[in-house]
Amino acid sequence: MGTPAEDCIEFLERICWGGTPQCPYCQSTNSTAIRQERRYHCNTCFNSYSVMVGTLFHGSKVPLAKWFRAIHLYLDKDLKIKSLSTRDLASRINVNKNTAASMLKRIRSSLESDKRLLKAILSKRLEDSDGTE
Repeated sequence: MGTPAEDCIEFLERICWGGTPQCPYCQSTNSTAIRQERRYHCNTCFNSYSVMVGTLFHGSKVPLAKWFRAIHLYLDKDLKIKSLSTRDLASRINVNKNTAASMLKRIRSSLESDKRLLKAILSKRLEDSDGTE
């Protein structure tokens, strides 16, 4: 078991790629791992990428563990929005209110575009709290 960040990235790789990295730019699976950065280099289109490209986490400096916690606090298991203010989220995951507002905006946007990812993250949190996995 690695750090929380490594665990989150491994989890995302399992649910997004099923264990085989796929380039988000050309959909090729012909890639080489760049281990120091948890990124991959596509040998077809020559771009580098990580599992976060094309997700709500792309370009964010907020640690994935905080993202996962925010999703768990903001949504229930049926993807219904819970009553949670920006300031409340900010204090509960220890970020400033502007960061929390940006995170909530991205989560709401993902409700329309990437429900499968959000459901998988919510189910992971439920499994972790049950002590099973």
